[in-house]
Amino acid sequence: MVQSLNAHGSPEGDGEGPDLLPVRMLNEYAYCPRLFHLMHVEGRWADNAFTVDGRNVHRRADKLDHVLPDPENGTSDDPDAPAEGGNGHEVKGDEPPTVTRSVMLGSVALGLTGKLDLVSTADDLAVPVETKRGRVPDNEERSYEPERVQLMAQGLLLREGGYQCDHGVLYFAASRTRVDVPFTPELQQRTLDLIGLAQAACSATAMPEPLEDSPKCNGCSLAGICLPDETRRLQTDEQEAKPGPAEIRQFFPPRDEALPLYVQEQGAMVCKTGKALVVWKQKEKLATVRLADMSQLVLCGNVSVTPQTMHLLCEEDVPVVHLSMGNWFYGLTQGLGLKNAYLRAAQFRVAADAGRCLALARQIVSAKVAAQRTFLRRNAAGPPQEALDDLAQQDKNAQSAAKMESLLGIEGLGAKVYFAHFSRMLKSDALSPEWDFQHRNRRPPKDPINALLSFGYAMLAKECTVAVAAEGFDPYWGFYHQPRHGRPALALDLMEEFRTPVVDSAVITAVNTGMVHQGDFETAKAGCAMKPEARKAFIRAYEGRLDQLVTHPVFDYRCSWRTVIRLQAKLLARWVRGEIETYPGMETR
Repeated sequence: MVQSLNAHGSPEGDGEGPDLLPVRMLNEYAYCPRLFHLMHVEGRWADNAFTVDGRNVHRRADKLDHVLPDPENGTSDDPDAPAEGGNGHEVKGDEPPTVTRSVMLGSVALGLTGKLDLVSTADDLAVPVETKRGRVPDNEERSYEPERVQLMAQGLLLREGGYQCDHGVLYFAASRTRVDVPFTPELQQRTLDLIGLAQAACSATAMPEPLEDSPKCNGCSLAGICLPDETRRLQTDEQEAKPGPAEIRQFFPPRDEALPLYVQEQGAMVCKTGKALVVWKQKEKLATVRLADMSQLVLCGNVSVTPQTMHLLCEEDVPVVHLSMGNWFYGLTQGLGLKNAYLRAAQFRVAADAGRCLALARQIVSAKVAAQRTFLRRNAAGPPQEALDDLAQQDKNAQSAAKMESLLGIEGLGAKVYFAHFSRMLKSDALSPEWDFQHRNRRPPKDPINALLSFGYAMLAKECTVAVAAEGFDPYWGFYHQPRHGRPALALDLMEEFRTPVVDSAVITAVNTGMVHQGDFETAKAGCAMKPEARKAFIRAYEGRLDQLVTHPVFDYRCSWRTVIRLQAKLLARWVRGEIETYPGMETR
């Protein structure tokens, strides 16, 4: 029986009906089971030129849902219906076939739901027409299996509605060509088999293996989320010692075009106009930014956001970051986003496994200490060899630590050596005597350098919180940092390996190039506070560092530090789910 469906593709009624598999997702499963899992099970999505073009092709069909006429009683409801049988029917007498666009159908018996682009009906005959953005494939069937399966599934839905349906039509927009697809017994059986496999895959907790060196990955919009080559590189087959791909294909841009929007003007209000945000203070317009150019909205202190703007940001999956005037990271506001409950379940299981937590913590602390040694060696004026040797030893100790408490001690010893020589990286002619940096202090910071470091670490914490939340993690449940109310422990885990190459580097740049000055700070015995000028200058240095390209030590391609943070969050998810054996910490060469 074909049922009427609501806007969400669920059967109408007060009760909760069975979950129906969208026909489009059946196409995705036939194309790649891993893509199906990411899209349908975990709710992941990303656009590329192909998906945008595809939406434009389907725009006419998606404008308004229509209802099919009953079999044998069809009358044309489309003013654009062709006068010839170009949609798959021969014209009987003077009566043209009825053309109905954007038809939503569903069947509990089949477990399917779908919106059909176009259906041509005449008496009790029906022909589904599916529009594709590309050109006719150069193969014997003049189509690919996922397309044929999708069309056959539409035919099965039409048969459930009482129509006879023995073939469908694929319309390829780029070549303006129709291709008939006969509904053979073999295609029908293949479609039914795939329906069963896809329905079973809906409840799978483990992600299917990535395709191996497949050309399908090249045009896939989710390849940058799937990471097929990176995952295979990090996987090891102990029995066969199968190597990963020799060359890693980079399926995402080195830099993101969308950047955070920082609003620091106290008393400002953020409003929306269409798909753009406007920042106002009283009646003065301070800035207008397109939503497409934003990755985050960062509110610093007393800044308001209208409810309509918050709704839009949640709908468009743009997180809102809340910072205090004192630069504390308060939290994150975002839409529901991912429905990735399986990752969170795995996260909590790993957090309860002391052995796996220790293994990850070793990688985190080792990467952090190695970064400190590299940074000191490259940037300090005459760094003592004793200090470099000490950091190298702490790195080795971290890799072999037997207890979490030992790692905390190793991390502390490494930080003590590193910050004892931190001032060697600061140009003496750029500093006044009040800027004398002796050691790391905070809550509150006592000098301008510590004030910059504290602000930078708060900024990095929000960046890592956004990255882990985007993967579906609970940011507040960590593995190395223990959960504590109000502290994003998992984000702090991730940020350890980025403190030195991102924040410390930005601080050195801001000071040595004169981006910040003594007058940009208020210093007293109680502590040191940054003025708005210092915050703005440091944000420029910090964002500039995040935008710089670096070569990934494992995959050997170049991408920005911001992209590396998100990549490491994805790899952390792969490790938590057991898809890779070891989480590779980010260590610069």
